[in-house]
Amino acid sequence: MAEDVHGEAPGGQNGAMEDLIPVFDVHCDSLQRDLDLAHDLGQRTPGHLDLVRGREGGLAAVVLVCWCDPLHIQAGEIGARERTARLLTQGHQLLARHPDQVQWVGNAQHLQAARSSGRIGALFGIEGGHSIEGSLDNLAWFFEHGVRVMTLVWNNHLDWIRSCRDGAGPGIPPGLSPFGREVVQTMNRLGMLVDLSHAGERSFYEAVEVSSAPVLVSHSGCYALHDHPRNLRDEQMKALADNRGVLGIVFCTPFLDADARATESRLRETEEYQSLRGSNPTGTFLMQAEWLQAQVKPLPLERVLDHICHAVEVAGIDHVGIGSDYDGIECTPQGLIDASCYQALVPGLESRGFDSASIKKVLFSNTERVLAEATGNRTAAATARLKSVDQEGGGQ
Repeated sequence: MAEDVHGEAPGGQNGAMEDLIPVFDVHCDSLQRDLDLAHDLGQRTPGHLDLVRGREGGLAAVVLVCWCDPLHIQAGEIGARERTARLLTQGHQLLARHPDQVQWVGNAQHLQAARSSGRIGALFGIEGGHSIEGSLDNLAWFFEHGVRVMTLVWNNHLDWIRSCRDGAGPGIPPGLSPFGREVVQTMNRLGMLVDLSHAGERSFYEAVEVSSAPVLVSHSGCYALHDHPRNLRDEQMKALADNRGVLGIVFCTPFLDADARATESRLRETEEYQSLRGSNPTGTFLMQAEWLQAQVKPLPLERVLDHICHAVEVAGIDHVGIGSDYDGIECTPQGLIDASCYQALVPGLESRGFDSASIKKVLFSNTERVLAEATGNRTAAATARLKSVDQEGGGQ
């Protein structure tokens, strides 16, 4: 069954979104709570993001990612593809439960239709190429069922791409393997955005070289401000600008600040933190995140602004966006506690000399442009409609 992505929202709900600068958040992990904890994201929930708080914060579009913990691979119970498909099924069910609030987005025209009808536009993403299990057929299946973004690699190295983390074995390529290059080229043809957060430095440059479309670095910071391996060096940001891509500045406090990283690492070693246990790993993560947030002094919002400003200075105003990593991080910065708070960035950016047009570029328009280019007329995404998934989330 294909989804109608052009209908009017019942009642023409625009709510408070009309008065706020629109936000395009390119990385949120909230589907795990929906699947594992039965948190209906169409209602106000625990955690960082749901549609209610998103609307309050001016959320116009969001990439809801399906992240499969590599433990699912090691356990051999359901596998990475199946776990990812189950998360994707939750995304489809969210659309079905709340058609008045949210609309699937598969290209820029769909996003325009969502905004016109007052809905939040939802793109589906995959975080980590292990979810396709080395198969271009699996990649195509995910595309047909609504995925439009894939982070090529997570922290676990793959036999076709090296991540930014240490510990790669002898079978891991220094960058992209020939299959990895084929993955990028296939994504370009389909109209899937190539996301290079988590990628190793050589993997980054090789993917940028291969890609015929602008790429994303969906949730990272600036290495010049904090030398975390998940952050981009200035040279990488310049290459990203040459590619016409966008860096989504993350809200993950250990990526943004060395002191925050050290403090949170120390607290994670405490017995109190490690003794917290939920009904499943997602429940444990939520409990530990709430505890950790309560223990630390919030990282000042100014540190997020520092990363945005540095990225704009290096890459240019057209190549910076927002990728909060809500529900995938434990601690959030001051003033950005959850998705109702995106607009806190506006006065902060104004105080740094940004005018309204520049603020809108960072919060929304830059990523909208990348979506339009990556899903344009020469791609399958330009005309593809959403295929439904079965209730089990797997199977072709």
